[in-house]
Amino acid sequence: MTPDIDSEDFEDADGETLIVSLHETARALRLDKALAEAAPSLSRARIQALLDAGAVSFADAPVNAKSKVLPGDYAIAIPPVTPADPQPEAIPLTVLFEDADLIVIDKPAGMAAHPAPGNQTGTLVNALLHHCGASLSGIGGVARPGIVHRLDKDTSGVMVAAKTDRAHAGLSALFAKHDIERTYIALTRGAPSPARGRIETRIGRSSSDRKKMAVLKSGGREAITDYVVERIFGAPAKPGAAPMAARVACTLHTGRTHQIRVHLASKGAPILGDPTYGSGSPAAPVRAAVAEAGLARQALHAAVLGFVHPVTGEALRFETPPPPDMKSLEEHLVSLD
Repeated sequence: MTPDIDSEDFEDADGETLIVSLHETARALRLDKALAEAAPSLSRARIQALLDAGAVSFADAPVNAKSKVLPGDYAIAIPPVTPADPQPEAIPLTVLFEDADLIVIDKPAGMAAHPAPGNQTGTLVNALLHHCGASLSGIGGVARPGIVHRLDKDTSGVMVAAKTDRAHAGLSALFAKHDIERTYIALTRGAPSPARGRIETRIGRSSSDRKKMAVLKSGGREAITDYVVERIFGAPAKPGAAPMAARVACTLHTGRTHQIRVHLASKGAPILGDPTYGSGSPAAPVRAAVAEAGLARQALHAAVLGFVHPVTGEALRFETPPPPDMKSLEEHLVSLD
């Protein structure tokens, strides 16, 4: 059973065929440049390599970099990446709980959950392999041993990993049934309205950018987030207007990729510092607060994780405060009141 995934590590869609449509205006360009402009998720260098490898076709015939640009659909066969065998690395971990079956850690921002293109080392998996030893190897797969859920690379907070097959199976079942308590703290531009509510949508890959997720009218997967505005900063000057910023607690009932980031953005309150979904610029005082706090990532922290131990049956609940960068930002935002 595949668990829900909370992840910013939304990997390149390797191992699939990408269809790219070129229009009449592309005739004046080189083919590699035209394809790169039409498919911004692929670099021009990578498209050139795929052209050289015969992985790009038009009307079922291979094309190359010297081929004439014709309007229509080009098929780009993106080969799968062979996952590397992750190696143990002596990376310090903040361990909240550990026994023979599982380990709970407070993941720092900037650490990816597992190796992926662009993050082959320095991941939580590398750290766990060193910390847990040979017992972790192979549990849940070679590339992602022990991992049953993920946090975005730049999201901090509580994560659990399995150390045995029975714990992995049990935790995976809990996540698949959404029988997990998960609450996140977000600092947002503006605030969602009303101050308390449920966001219930379908989330899937964006049709305009395959590296992003989006709220969809059809397709995708059900995504449910409850939220509460805990505090506003920079109260609005007139009734009905949005505040400058807010602290929002979000409780997940599903675990779709980028769920909280997409949901809050859909409510007009994107997370501060979010490079992907934080469209629009916050007010000047908020921008100054972000700079003074040194925030270099989305202001999102997985504060609470609660679940029943899959082996012992013990009820476990862990809660950690936001790390210094988010704490500092909140202190600067308080001064806006």
